[in-house]
Amino acid sequence: MARVYLEDISRRFNAVAAIDNISFEVPDGQFWVLVGPSGCGKSTILRTIAGLETATSGQIFIGDRLVSSIPARQRDVAMVFQNYALYPHMTVAENLAFGLRMRKTDSTTVKSRVDAVARSLDIVHLLDRRPRQLSGGQQQRVALGRAIARQPQVFLLDEPLSNLDAQLRDDTRAELKQLHQRLGITTIYVTHDQVEAMTLADQIVVLNQGQIQQIGDPQTIYGNPANQMVATFLGSPPMNILSALYDGTALQIESQRLPCPDRLQHLLEPGHRYNIGIRPEHIQIAADSSNSHLTVTVHVVEPLGRETLIRAALSPDNRGSVPMVNMQVLPNVKPQPGDRLPIQLDLTMLFVFDPATGSRLM
Repeated sequence: MARVYLEDISRRFNAVAAIDNISFEVPDGQFWVLVGPSGCGKSTILRTIAGLETATSGQIFIGDRLVSSIPARQRDVAMVFQNYALYPHMTVAENLAFGLRMRKTDSTTVKSRVDAVARSLDIVHLLDRRPRQLSGGQQQRVALGRAIARQPQVFLLDEPLSNLDAQLRDDTRAELKQLHQRLGITTIYVTHDQVEAMTLADQIVVLNQGQIQQIGDPQTIYGNPANQMVATFLGSPPMNILSALYDGTALQIESQRLPCPDRLQHLLEPGHRYNIGIRPEHIQIAADSSNSHLTVTVHVVEPLGRETLIRAALSPDNRGSVPMVNMQVLPNVKPQPGDRLPIQLDLTMLFVFDPATGSRLM
C-alpha cells in the first residue's frame, strides 16, 4: 500500500487540455473518488496514474517513488475497467491467476491467493467457468478479484459498475466498500454516478473541464459546495438555481418577491442579479398562502414510496423558458399537475452564486 501524489499534472492532446495542472495527494489506505461530467478528465487522470497515458507535464509519485517515466507494468498498480477485460479462453481461476503468473509467482502462492480471493468475493463455485458463462455481475467480481489477487500498492477503478443493472450495482457497491475496509489498499475510483461517489468515498475530487473544482469529504462537498457547478452536480434531484434581482429588501424571482435573509443583505448590491441556490429537501408546501414565500404551478409528480418529487414552475402559464423548482415532500402529499401551491423555503439554507463566473458568494 502507498500514497499517490500528483503534482501539477497536465495532459494535452494537441491544443486541447484533457487535464490541466492537477495536484492532489491520496493518503495511504484511503478511498478517493474522481467525479464529474463526461469529458471532465477523470478517466485521463486515472490512465495517467496507471501509465497508460503519458503526462505532458508534472510528476506522479506512488509511495516515495517517482513513477512519471516508469512503464505501466512497473508501477505496481491494478486497474479495473468498465468492460471487465477478462480473457474469454481462460477459466475464472486462470483469469484470477493471470497477473500472478505473469510476475512468475510460485504456484503455491498463486493457488493460495486465488482461493482466498474467490472466497472473499463468493465466486468459488465459478472457478471452472469461462467468462461467457457468467452474468455481468459475476464478470465484474472476477475482474475485481484479478486485481485483488495481485496485492498491488494501488487500485484504480474506472467506472467498474456502470454496466450493471440497478440492484446489482447497489449490491456490488456495498461489496466494494466492505472489501476496501478489509484490505485497506489505496484506491482511486472514477465515476459519473454521484451516489457511488457519496457512498464510497473518503474524499471526493470534483472535476470539470480538466480542472479540480473542489476536494472534500462527501458531506462537506454536498453541504458546502465551492461553486455552482459543484452544487448542481452533486444531489438528486439537483440543487435549484433561481435567477434573482436584489431590490434592496427582497429578491425578485420572475414576478414574485422572496424575503432576503439578513445574513445576505450586507453581501448583495441593490440592482444586481444573482443566482440563488436551494436544495429540493429545503422547500416545503406551505399550510396556506399567508405564510408562503413563493407560489408554483405543479408540472410533474413522481411518487417514490418514501418521498414524492414535485417539479413545478414559478409561473402559472406553460412558457418553456419559465424557471422550474424541484421539491422533495412527504409521500402523503399528492398534488396534481396544474395545481397552484404555496411553498416555503428554508431561508437559512440559501446559497448565492455569481451568475457570470459560478463562484459562490455565500
